[in-house]
Amino acid sequence: MTIQWHLTTRPAADVLQLTGYLGDDAVTRFGGAVGWALARGQGPLLLDLSRLKGWSAGGRDAVAEAAERLAVDGRRLELVAGPGDPDLPAPAGLTTYADLAAALDAHAGPAADGEVWHSSQWGDQAG
Repeated sequence: MTIQWHLTTRPAADVLQLTGYLGDDAVTRFGGAVGWALARGQGPLLLDLSRLKGWSAGGRDAVAEAAERLAVDGRRLELVAGPGDPDLPAPAGLTTYADLAAALDAHAGPAADGEVWHSSQWGDQAG
């Protein structure tokens, strides 16, 4: 199983949602989604993991690397509801929110969505 992704740009913070399992085999696809977000968004990137089934150590490390990529561009990566495996906690130093509503409230701004992009099978697993 790999991941599917969905990116929505917003005026106050962009949202990258993932479904599936962020394992070692999905790291490249995840890196591509982050690159897509870097090229099209601005400001903080909220990485919504609430629909993620879990992650491997390599997947968690890819999230930490994504935070570093964004920092180079002057942006922050913030997590929404990371996988609950206590053996693989979220990378240290990242702001984490319990749910997407709380994350969006923290970045108060116009509620309107911007443009939307997603992987080809997003609707198949997003349910």
